[in-house]
Amino acid sequence: MKQGTQGSAGTTTGEAAAAAEAAARNAGSRYRVPAQPAAGEADRRRDAGGGRESSVRGEHTHGEPVLPRPRPAVQRPSVRGQVLAALRTALVTGDLRPGEVHSAPVLAERFGVSATPVREAMQQLAQEGAVEVVPNRGFRVVERSARELAELAEVRALIEVPVMLRLARTVPPERWAGLRPLAEATVRAASSGCRATYAEADRAFHSAVLALAGNQQLVGVAEELHRRAQWPLVGGGAPGGGTRAELVADAHEHTALLDALVAGDLDVVRALVGEHFNGAE
Repeated sequence: MKQGTQGSAGTTTGEAAAAAEAAARNAGSRYRVPAQPAAGEADRRRDAGGGRESSVRGEHTHGEPVLPRPRPAVQRPSVRGQVLAALRTALVTGDLRPGEVHSAPVLAERFGVSATPVREAMQQLAQEGAVEVVPNRGFRVVERSARELAELAEVRALIEVPVMLRLARTVPPERWAGLRPLAEATVRAASSGCRATYAEADRAFHSAVLALAGNQQLVGVAEELHRRAQWPLVGGGAPGGGTRAELVADAHEHTALLDALVAGDLDVVRALVGEHFNGAE
């Protein structure tokens, strides 16, 4: 097993697997957002929900769902990124449910940060289509349908399947073997039963496969589609199932696919790739 195989982005697969494991562990905990240094009184008045800025923005905080208080975990320099990651995790786990409206000041208090990085993270999620801005209230989690999920799965298949089949004919077996640590990481993540943990490991594996094509634009588009396919459906249902057994079965398709790729069995590769994308993971 060549865990040090070099990918097209200049990162070894072993390093990528370690990074995926770390990201998966962080994603599996609810709202792992940093405890921040105490804000000044001006920030408190501005961001706590009853201050001048909140009034100007019209973000009312009453009647919102109560969310779990975050556990201190990260550093100040990347607060916006950490908040964004925590919100994405909350979308996958269903802690942020479709149709709910959340204001930046209330979420900021839960995270122990000022409202500014929360607003910035929510704006990013709005651009990605996960939430929508509600004037004078905050942000509403978008309600998604099974049809939308099926459409996302179809688009992912149209993009990824041809690339994987082309790579199956051109990439040497030893490079495929180098991806095994990432495939095995998805099995461990699936065994945890946490959809957020599995989503991170699954995305890392698919991204590493597509990176072999040497097209970073392709990798970026595929990652965005993958993330959107993980958001909860109306009613909080998990996309494509979500039980531990379903996640483990999906993860084992990664290792089976690598076995077929190393063996150069294109018929099995074609069948496994089609089956995998039918599962919308």
